[in-house]
Amino acid sequence: MRRRRALLYVPGDQERKIRKAAGLDVDSVCLDLEDGVRLEQKAVARATVARVAPDLDFGTTELLVRINPPTRENTALAESDLTAVLPIRPAGIVVPKVEAPWQLHWVAYRVQQAEETLDLPPGSIRLLAILETARGVENRSAIAQATPRLDALIFGAEDFTADIGAQRSPSNTEVLFARQAVLLTAKAYGLQALDIVYIRYRDLEGLAREAREAAAWGFDGKQVIHPAQVPVVQEAFTPSPDEVAAARRVLEAYRRARQRGEGVIGLDGRMIDRPMVEAARRVLHRAGLEDEI
Repeated sequence: MRRRRALLYVPGDQERKIRKAAGLDVDSVCLDLEDGVRLEQKAVARATVARVAPDLDFGTTELLVRINPPTRENTALAESDLTAVLPIRPAGIVVPKVEAPWQLHWVAYRVQQAEETLDLPPGSIRLLAILETARGVENRSAIAQATPRLDALIFGAEDFTADIGAQRSPSNTEVLFARQAVLLTAKAYGLQALDIVYIRYRDLEGLAREAREAAAWGFDGKQVIHPAQVPVVQEAFTPSPDEVAAARRVLEAYRRARQRGEGVIGLDGRMIDRPMVEAARRVLHRAGLEDEI
């Protein structure tokens, strides 16, 4: 699973911002057809993404698209979004306001059809689900198991607090349970967990504190809404040189013990067990050192 330390939302109807995003050093760019676009601009956003994105070189940056949510009452917007953007072959589709597994089933089926039509490898277009309502957080375990295409659970604090009638605060205490519940469920089912947006985009110091907190908790990355937030967030989710060195030592001790046929692994007077080995591998993955894993 690729690194997604920062996931940058870019309004789909803003061609200049899309072109700028293609040149950024960011793990993931998400062209937004949902909250970042007014209702009367939805068709313009679809057309802009479909026209502009194929001509751009995003390099190593992952290209995602956030569609409008499929609901029991209306799937027309989501259907139109997928029809417009799947031909550009995005790496993944971000599905907002997921409240039940059927929504991911619905998207996954249409993505599968597109892969067959475009002659893409099965499963190559991934899904990321945003949980941002009380019902979505309540159904998080079922959602996490909805489809093998699912890579990540994303928590959306702004819509969640509006849904439950809470007030947002700088302390984030009103979303503490839901934020950690989404993280826990993602980890329980082998998914990435992406943290909340920091809406005060000029406050980079506050952003750095919140991103470091999320990284310490175990989140894999964070949603961002402004290019200036990208380097701050990606630094927070990148292990320090000391952490990388410690992880390398654990893995080297593990490899030497296996070569000797030893079941017990010791390092610096400590016993190294399987969870510590897996944690070391995650550190190297977060550092972009997959070839050493």
